[in-house]
Amino acid sequence: MFGLDKLKDLKKNAEEVKARLERIEVTGVAGNDLVKVRCNGSRKLTHLEIQDSVFRTADKDVLERLILEASNDALHQAEKLAEAEMRAIMPNIPGLGL
Repeated sequence: MFGLDKLKDLKKNAEEVKARLERIEVTGVAGNDLVKVRCNGSRKLTHLEIQDSVFRTADKDVLERLILEASNDALHQAEKLAEAEMRAIMPNIPGLGL
């Protein structure tokens, strides 16, 4: 089973992964790069970029849809990244499905 030292190591590794995820950024895009959203590995949105042409050609509904699509893309990438990072440090415990 798990000893106290193993649990301490696991906690330390998890804290290191959390700090690393804060520094890693992924970019979600929508509308052929008309809208870009960046977020870090901890799923915090950090940047929004909208091409000027969107304001000339798109209505409010289209812009909102593009922002949501790009945000969801970035958040999905961040989630996959976080899962991979945590999977790498987790011990192989039968029944956890990791």
